Amino acid sequence: MSRFGLSAIALAMCTGVAQADQFVQPLISVSRNINIESWEADGGKLTPGCPIHWTIQKHRLHGGKQEGVDLIVLNNGKLEIIVIPTRGMGILSVTCGDVRLGWDSPVKQVVNPAFINLQSRGGLGWLEGFNEWLCRCGLEYNGHPGTDEFINNVGDKATMELTLHGRIENIPASEVELAVDQQPPYRIHVRGRVDERMFYGPKLELRTDLSTEPGSSSFRVEDVVTNHGPSEQEFELLYHTNYGPPLLEEGSTFLAPVTRVTPFNANAAKGLTSYPTYEAPRLGFIEQVYCLYPLTDENGRSVTMLRNRAKNRAVAIKWSPSELPYLTLWKNTAAEKDGYVTGIEPGTNFPYNRRIERGFGRVPKLAAGQSRHVTLDFSILVTPAEVSQAAAEVDAIQGNRKPTIDPSALAVE
Repeated sequence: MSRFGLSAIALAMCTGVAQADQFVQPLISVSRNINIESWEADGGKLTPGCPIHWTIQKHRLHGGKQEGVDLIVLNNGKLEIIVIPTRGMGILSVTCGDVRLGWDSPVKQVVNPAFINLQSRGGLGWLEGFNEWLCRCGLEYNGHPGTDEFINNVGDKATMELTLHGRIENIPASEVELAVDQQPPYRIHVRGRVDERMFYGPKLELRTDLSTEPGSSSFRVEDVVTNHGPSEQEFELLYHTNYGPPLLEEGSTFLAPVTRVTPFNANAAKGLTSYPTYEAPRLGFIEQVYCLYPLTDENGRSVTMLRNRAKNRAVAIKWSPSELPYLTLWKNTAAEKDGYVTGIEPGTNFPYNRRIERGFGRVPKLAAGQSRHVTLDFSILVTPAEVSQAAAEVDAIQGNRKPTIDPSALAVE
């Protein structure tokens, strides 16, 4: 095809369409055989009645291990959100003024999954691309690497080596589109579909919708996981949200209303009495992980926070434990060059190997055609009043129910 022909097709695709007061622009589509390398839009043209100026753009990275990676940068006039369609619709970072949701990983490039070997270093290859703020872990499984059983193609029991945190974050999206509500409040959506399928294996689909309103310091992630196979299928889904400075520093605090706290292993048990607080970076620190059982308010929702030392900056996450019943806290206050970071991780399970989680009844199943819906609301808090109000919500849910701190209840292999 001539260069003119390609340009003409790209121009036609960039026009977008309006559907029932919503502008929709396909950006990536396997069904249409398209991937628009560079595209941008201005809110002044798509939502002329909106008083807040917002923009969105898509571009492709080049060089090194980031070759061919697509990024979508959404600026709602207050927040900048960077989505990575090439990496399972993960979110690289979110920035609001001087607050960043994200961290300084030793992995500096946005790594194309084509350069990832999940089996390397004993199943820890997932870490070769780990630098996002939000990584989904799943869908067939997540958690620590190790051996598990499955039924093979001839119906016999067999063993398989599970790799760290599953495959979904290293699968490029099959469909991606921008959708903009053209009536107030002019909500902006970045939608995607990621398929985790194989012959004689899972036939799972993730559909995600990240959305925000112009001028807002909050955004929402709505996901649907569907089993498209003809038989019941196990699945696991954990939202690995990761934070470094400025929210993480010596004296920062993790807050969540919980009924029970359990250390992941013997090393985590050593820090159990101070699990909600953070130290300064320390060379040689070994990660500590805590398993928490969240409480809910009268509407069945829970909230968790990471708050800085001065209590004037924070992030709050709200979700329904009926969708994601478990909460994991990962503390990795190692030297800065090793990755000074903490993870707050709502999930369908704790991040033990699936074999262990199955034994505790924490591996859900989807019937043929069944879906699991998940909604997480994130807010960046940038004043003492906002931080205090969110902390009061945590306290209100906790009430006078004192959590059980159980150092002996270790789910070890």
